[in-house]
This record gives sequence, C-alpha cells and structure tokens, in this order.
Amino acid sequence: MTNIHLAAKNEDVAETVLLPGDPLRAKYIAETFLEDHFCFNEIRGMYGYSGFYNGKMVSVQATGMGIPSTLIYLQELANCGAKNLIRVGTFGSIQPEIQLGQVAVAMGACSDSSIQKKVFGQSVFAPICDFELLEKCVSKSKELGISIKVGNIFSSDNFYNPVPDWWKVWADHGVMGAEMESYAIYQFAARNKLKGLSILTASDHIVEGTMTSPQQREKSFTDMMKLALEIA
Repeated sequence: MTNIHLAAKNEDVAETVLLPGDPLRAKYIAETFLEDHFCFNEIRGMYGYSGFYNGKMVSVQATGMGIPSTLIYLQELANCGAKNLIRVGTFGSIQPEIQLGQVAVAMGACSDSSIQKKVFGQSVFAPICDFELLEKCVSKSKELGISIKVGNIFSSDNFYNPVPDWWKVWADHGVMGAEMESYAIYQFAARNKLKGLSILTASDHIVEGTMTSPQQREKSFTDMMKLALEIA
C-alpha cells in the first residue's frame, strides 16, 4: 500500500513509535533523547524521526489533533511495520486529585466520536491498552520514581465542547480527563493485532480553569517521554 502522508521507507520506521500530537514535540523528543536521529517525514509539517535510545531503534511521529488525523498516521505507520504505538500527549484533567503536570496512563478510552458508530453501529466498543506495555510502564515508573495515575480517559471530537458542564458525567464515572487521540490508537491496535498505550500529562484542568503554556507543553513534560522510551 502506498503512503500518502508519510515519506518514510519501511526501513526508516522502528517497530516502536512514539506518537505526540504536536510536531514540535516530536522534534524535541528526537533532538533531546535519540542518538543518530534522522527526519523521515516533513509532509504537511508532521515531523517524523527515527534514532536510537539505549541502542534500540525508536521512531517518533506527530499525529496532529483528533481521531481522524491520528488514524491516518497509524495506518501509514503500520504499513511501514510499526507494531507498538505509544501516545505521548496531553490531556485536560476533570478530577481534583489530578493537577497540572501529573502523568496519567490510560487503561481504556471512552469517546463521543462517530468513528465508532461507523464500525460498530449502535453497539459500543470499549478499547483498552496493551497489558504488557501497561505493566512495563507501571514497573518503570516505580523504578524511576515517577508518579503516575492509571485509569480511563475520554477522547472527544470537540476541543471546545458547546455543552455546559459536559465533563460531569465522565468525572462521576471516574474518568481522569479528556483528550482527542487515545481512542483511535486503542481501536486501531485492537483491529490490527498491534500494541497500544497512551501516556499523558495533564496540561490543563478543565474544571478549575488552570493551564500550562505552549512552551511547557512542547518541552517540559519529559517524564512521560522517558517512560515511553524506557518501555520501547
């Protein structure tokens, strides 16, 4: 299958790919953590890189925002042989105990996206992460002394939700917060027999109205990056 959105050759893409939404976060990860890194994609400004971390080849590819954009890059990365899909992104907390900078790992992903209806009709598929990757992540977080929360996440099609207090029903059911991509990764991984995990950092608190700066979101959330690289 010919890729339209990736300029990578199959040998350019590692089996494990880190998936930030932000292209500048992809660039930062490659330049900060990967040795002998090279850029394999610049199409539409969606940077993709490969390099070596502790002697193992790892790739990092920006996905953009939202489930439709993410699914494009997941498919084309899978075409190149990617097997482990690890999101390193941000989310908005809806729980009082999850404050800015907290790392959270999504066991499962809820969604309001019509994508699931196109596949499952009136039924609801509850996609979950790969247990092996989750187990490794929890173990590595303890080893590195990185505090994490593990739970459910909500992947929305709306960044600016027009429904007042839309978050309450999700918070009441223990969901940690909202973002826009994890559901895509878990559903795609399930369908294609791949492994997926979403490691996130709270960049804002939807209920309390606090938030981090663009510079912090791009460069300072290094704990989730280290965890993802260590389990790659």
